[in-house]
Amino acid sequence: MKSITLLICGLLLSSVYAQNYTSYFTGNAIDLVSTPSGGVCLMGGATEEDEAMKWFLQRANGGDILVLRASGSDGYNDYFYTDLGVTVNSVETIVFNDATASSETYIHQKIMNAEAIWFAGGDQWNYISYWRGNTISDLINEGIENRSIVVGGTSAGMAILGGYYFSAENGTVTSPTALANPYNNNVTVDSEDFLHAPYMSNVITDTHYDNPDRKGRQVTFIARTFTDDGIEIKGIACDEYTAVCIDENGIAHVYGQFPTYDDNAYFIQTNCELANRLPETCTNNTPLNWNLGGEALKVYAVKGTLAGTNTFDLNDWQTGNGGVWQNWYVDNGTLLESNSTAINCTANTIDHDQLNASISVYPNPFSDVISISSNEYEIQEITVFDHTGRIVIQINNPQVNTLNLETDDLENGVYIVAVKSNNLNQQFNIVKQ
Repeated sequence: MKSITLLICGLLLSSVYAQNYTSYFTGNAIDLVSTPSGGVCLMGGATEEDEAMKWFLQRANGGDILVLRASGSDGYNDYFYTDLGVTVNSVETIVFNDATASSETYIHQKIMNAEAIWFAGGDQWNYISYWRGNTISDLINEGIENRSIVVGGTSAGMAILGGYYFSAENGTVTSPTALANPYNNNVTVDSEDFLHAPYMSNVITDTHYDNPDRKGRQVTFIARTFTDDGIEIKGIACDEYTAVCIDENGIAHVYGQFPTYDDNAYFIQTNCELANRLPETCTNNTPLNWNLGGEALKVYAVKGTLAGTNTFDLNDWQTGNGGVWQNWYVDNGTLLESNSTAINCTANTIDHDQLNASISVYPNPFSDVISISSNEYEIQEITVFDHTGRIVIQINNPQVNTLNLETDDLENGVYIVAVKSNNLNQQFNIVKQ
């Protein structure tokens, strides 16, 4: 009787312990080691686009597919294993029921065995709070960096694949709310080290772009990061049923069902053609104003097709095929769009012959002093602009290689430092704290 009781107690304890994750397995239980091709698949939400999912599976090269999620069940298993007609060794879905599952060695081993990892939709804060800074993210990044596994995700699963991400820690936020106050408590833009998807380190994503509540909030995320940190991040966004699949060479292929459906992807960046690109107004309890003559942001809008023939090059963020260029700008909290011409960042590109004359501006962030140095030629001109484009410091012909600027009179915020040396012009975004 005592042994039976102990057995029952043991089984109950085992059941409770196992409740922190649930596994659904389909296929061959023996691990198959293949050589994946790498890449990233970003899906905009709703039903997956089949051709994009075939691209994702094919890059696993017949290996094992792992689906990670924090809600739902086994909806991907048959879809990935049989429905798409791409041969893979197995599909396993693991549902994290709470954060403690992140310490499970079974899950760790499955990540190490996977040739492809797909992040399902749901609540991205669950993924961030469960996985960031622990063994889960470490093993995923090891797979990306050392084994070239392919990764992808839809909705919340796409949201976590940028080096910058909307964490949703305080809940979601709509475009009207974010544009009306860029510092609303729900505008939570994060860059704490998480996932290292290729070509995504300086990108923030957004999904469900058919919804008008999405464009303005993503622009606000970009404005906040620029204003707070002096960093000009870029944006990738997808309509529902639309996917951006980035190959190992950094070419983004856009999948959808245009012209049957109006499926779009967007590649968003600050306008490099402007000398001062900072928002005119990005402060607490004030509507965002990022107009800059109606040219604040350059956007490449691309229709998604079944063959994924329309592309954008993430190596230069200028070369596209099959899309159109637009200007996006914000006037007193209202996002507006207009037709534009192709972006040309040549004037801001330093060629290899100029690198020996490079300029340094430091520290960043700074407090009382900005140090500027040129490692070869004398500095000819220094101009410091505040966030409104007003010149706050200007020095002509200092004729030195190193110079310290006293900044006691400057308020905290983002500044642009333009330095000219031997006809080489460089600009730096720096933050006073």
